Amino acid sequence: MLLKLALKSYFDYDEFRPGQREIIESLLSGHDTLGILPTGTGKSLCYQLAGYLTSGLVVVVSPLIALMEDQVAALQARGEKRAIALTSQLTWEEKSYLLQRLHQYKFLFVSPEMLQNPPVLAALQKQELAFIVVDEAHCLSQWGIDFRPEYRLLPECKKALGNLPVLALTATATAPVVKDIATQLLDAEGVIHQFSADRPNIAYFVYQPADKRAWLLEFLRQTEACGLIYCVTRSQVEALYECLRGEFSVGYYHGGLASDQRKLLQQQFSTGKLQLMIATNAFGMGINKGDLRFVIHYELPDSPENYLQESGRAGRDGEAAQAILLYQSGDEQIHRYFHQKLLEERQGLERLLTSPSKQSSAATPLQEKWLHLIKGESGSQLPQALANNEANKEARLQAMLGYIHEPNCRRQYLLRYFDEEPPAAQEPCCDLHGATLVYPKGEQRVAALEEKGNWRDILLKLFKDDAGL
Repeated sequence: MLLKLALKSYFDYDEFRPGQREIIESLLSGHDTLGILPTGTGKSLCYQLAGYLTSGLVVVVSPLIALMEDQVAALQARGEKRAIALTSQLTWEEKSYLLQRLHQYKFLFVSPEMLQNPPVLAALQKQELAFIVVDEAHCLSQWGIDFRPEYRLLPECKKALGNLPVLALTATATAPVVKDIATQLLDAEGVIHQFSADRPNIAYFVYQPADKRAWLLEFLRQTEACGLIYCVTRSQVEALYECLRGEFSVGYYHGGLASDQRKLLQQQFSTGKLQLMIATNAFGMGINKGDLRFVIHYELPDSPENYLQESGRAGRDGEAAQAILLYQSGDEQIHRYFHQKLLEERQGLERLLTSPSKQSSAATPLQEKWLHLIKGESGSQLPQALANNEANKEARLQAMLGYIHEPNCRRQYLLRYFDEEPPAAQEPCCDLHGATLVYPKGEQRVAALEEKGNWRDILLKLFKDDAGL
C-alpha cells in the first residue's frame, strides 16, 4: 500500500505495471536485482521511484549519450531538476564543476567508460550513494571485440564504490545472458525478476517484396500515423531518406550525425513534428514516444534480441501496433561481412598476444583496450570468450532467418527463443494467425512538408538565426 501511495505521489499512476513492484521491493530491500521487462513497460520508473525512496545519489550506467540525454530530459519534463548526464561532450571545466557539486543531484547518468575515469570514481567515493543502475544490461553479455570492453570492468567499479546494491535492467535476455549478467553483477543473494517478453498489442508481419521501396511507398501513402524505419547501414538510411523526403515529413538518424543534429531530430520526432524517422539501431533506446503505430525493419536485424527490442518501440501506449520486417534473399550477407571483419580484428589481437614486442606499435586503439583488459584481473579467459561470441553471433543470425521462414506463428517463435512457453496463438497475432496489415490514421496529422520544411532546412534556419543572418 505504501508503494502505491508513493507511485501516485511521485508519478500520478494508480497501479504498477507487471514486474515493477517486485523489482522495486527487491532493490529497496538491499538486494542486487536483475529486472527483465519488455520494451515500453516502464523499466525507468523502477529505479526512479526506488531512488526517491532511498537517500543518496543514484548512478545510472547507460550505453549511449542519446539515451542519457533522453532520460534526463524526461525527468526534467516531470519537474525533476536534480538529474544530470556526465558525458564526453562536456568540457573539462564543465565536468570538474559537476563533480564538485554531485551532492546537489539525485540521478547521475554516465557511460561505463566515464564511470571508470579515476576522478569520477574518486568524486563518487566521497558521496552518499543509493545504488547503481546498469541500464540495457544485456550489453554486459552480448559483446565481442567490436564492443566496449569497459562493460567487463563494471564489477570492479561496484567494488570500488563499496559494493552498492545494483539494479540491472534489460528488455531481452536468453538464459545464457541472464546467467552471465547475474555472475558479473549480482552477489550470492541477488534476485532475478524476469517477465514475459510478449507484447500482445503488437502484430508481427514478414513480407518478401521484389521491390522494397515500392512496397514501402505504397504502405506509407496509406497511413498518417507516426512510425520508425530501421536500416542496418548509414548509407541505406541516407538513401532511403532521399527517396522519401520529397513526399513525407521524415528525418534520418545515425551515429555519424553531429550531436546537435541528433538532439534536434529526437525532439522533432518525439513531439510529432516528424511523422517518420529512418534510423540505424543507434536510435530508439529510451525514446518514450507512446504513439508509434508501426516499426518497419527495411533490412534484416542481426538477432531476435535486437529485433524484439527495436520492434517493441511500437505501441508503448498499449494500443494496437505493427512490427513489419521486409526481407529479400541475401539480406543476411551484410551481417556476415561484419562478422568477417570482427574475425580479422580478433585474429590480429591474438597475434599481438603472442608477440608482446609488437603490442605498443601494431595495436589498434580497440586492440589496446582489450590487451589492457586481458592483462588485468580475470582476463585470461577473454580471448576464448571473444571467439565464442563470434560463433554466437552467427547462431543469432540463423535464428533471425528462422523467424523469416517460420511456418506456424511468429510470436510463438520469438517467445520460445527466449525460453518462454508461449500461450496458444490467438487471432489476430501475426500474418500467420489472422493479422492483416492496417493503415492507421494518426491522432493528429503531421503538418504538410512544404509548410514546415525538412529537418535540414530547420537546422539551417536555427544556425542562421543564432548568427543573426
